[in-house]
Amino acid sequence: MDRVVLWDFDGTLAHRPGMWRGCMIETLDEHMPGHMVDSEELRPFLRHGFPWHRPGVAHLELCEPDAWWQHVEGLLAAAYEGVGIDRGGARRLARLARERYVDPSCRWTLYPDTIPVLQRLGTQGWRHVVLSNHVPELPELVAALGLSPFLDLVLTSAATGFEKPNPRAFELALRRCGAPSEVWMVGDNPVADVAGAEAIGIPAVLVRVEGIVAARQARDLDEAAAIIERSSRPR
Repeated sequence: MDRVVLWDFDGTLAHRPGMWRGCMIETLDEHMPGHMVDSEELRPFLRHGFPWHRPGVAHLELCEPDAWWQHVEGLLAAAYEGVGIDRGGARRLARLARERYVDPSCRWTLYPDTIPVLQRLGTQGWRHVVLSNHVPELPELVAALGLSPFLDLVLTSAATGFEKPNPRAFELALRRCGAPSEVWMVGDNPVADVAGAEAIGIPAVLVRVEGIVAARQARDLDEAAAIIERSSRPR
């Protein structure tokens, strides 16, 4: 029996404090010390524009890394301009923020339970696949964090053109996995990860999220693995 767990990345297997806004502030701290820009000031400019803000639309025109980053760097530069930085400086900072965001040494951290749970389920015959709305460099980032030995495949929306919860994102993952007999999705987003998976019949576990009720949810990956173990079919 071929069994696969689809894993989200950010907020599930690994985390980066502040995500995009945090990275942009760190870039300002390094290159414009004394800037006086607060993270919350950037928030309104980042609520729209990322490809995953329109998951119902395929973004096949952004599947090449240069095209994807041209689009996203434009968004970051516009946010920097929105908080008062001149256009030339904003463009320069956007490029520097890009470099920082994909640098695995810049604040990316695995959760303590990530590798133990991947190992635990792996010994039971589960294959692991990352399915994430993320940057083109996600496979390299995953490898630098030491996850490659535990994963069969890393799928990033920046390369496929489909963002969760778009059904095509999950259907593509199933095809790339070879149509496994049993599949689960684990992630921290109730819409992109859980509702998206369940909409095409994939059971899902919501993990590391408080204040949201889901049919299956877990405080951490250990609990998520226990749910999968209790609910899966015998081999």
